Amino acid sequence: MNEADFIAALRALPLHPGARGLNDDAAVLEIGGETLVITHDAMIEGVHYLPDQDMADVAWKLVATNLSDLAAKGAAPIGVLLGHTLGDGDESFLHGLHEVLRHYGTGLLGGDTVGSGKGDGARRTLGLTAIGRASHTPVPSRSGAQIGDALFVTGTIGAAMLGFEALRDGTGADHAAYARPLARVAEGEALAPHVTAMMDVSDGLLLDAYRMAETSEVSIAIDTATCPVADPARRMECLGWGDDYELLFTLPAGAACPVKAVPIGTVEPRGFAPLFVDGEAVTNAQGLGYTHQ
Repeated sequence: MNEADFIAALRALPLHPGARGLNDDAAVLEIGGETLVITHDAMIEGVHYLPDQDMADVAWKLVATNLSDLAAKGAAPIGVLLGHTLGDGDESFLHGLHEVLRHYGTGLLGGDTVGSGKGDGARRTLGLTAIGRASHTPVPSRSGAQIGDALFVTGTIGAAMLGFEALRDGTGADHAAYARPLARVAEGEALAPHVTAMMDVSDGLLLDAYRMAETSEVSIAIDTATCPVADPARRMECLGWGDDYELLFTLPAGAACPVKAVPIGTVEPRGFAPLFVDGEAVTNAQGLGYTHQ
């Protein structure tokens, strides 16, 4: 089974209404007078971070990537639960964890710690559950894009790709965008009352736009020349690499954008393809971005 097949099979299980059909990156739970947003992501050594990477940076990224899912729902972080596999660099990991929790003003709620199983050649796995409080209801989803909307993205796409290459190759160039991404929490809260759809760019802008179009049952047309990329000479690579954790969102036509962001496309009536890139139809998601096999 690949990732898409497994998630499709999960949808056949009894789902809580807050799961939103597993079409979002977070669950939304209404409890009393509060609306909570809950998400969980894992990171695997050699897949999501380099084996010799500073574990302080790994801790930062583990928290920030989860908080990015909260940001895409306009949620303010309440706390996190850590699933930690013991191994080399644990002291550095704790230092980075302290830094990132202090940066976002959130706290550790608990979690679990296990042995690494390194003797069996197992890759180290780290997990985190983040819990947030919705700043606006209804909570934004990736499924609300409407015909006529404008598509926007924050930040610079492809910066993480260049950072990864710098870190991998030891060039000494800036690699912060890959090693210590920043969750757009403040921007997400500002956008939540205004957007029709919103998600973070984790697996590549083109793939995530395709997913937004699919779940919204519309077509999205992107003009790649307008996309803010870190290396214009490698524009399409930037748009397909992922790990940027910027916000991708739609606003009604003519609506003022309350944050710094760039318009990169439009939402169109659903045609024979979910995505149109520079006028070319894209009928399946293969090769658009990163997927787990």
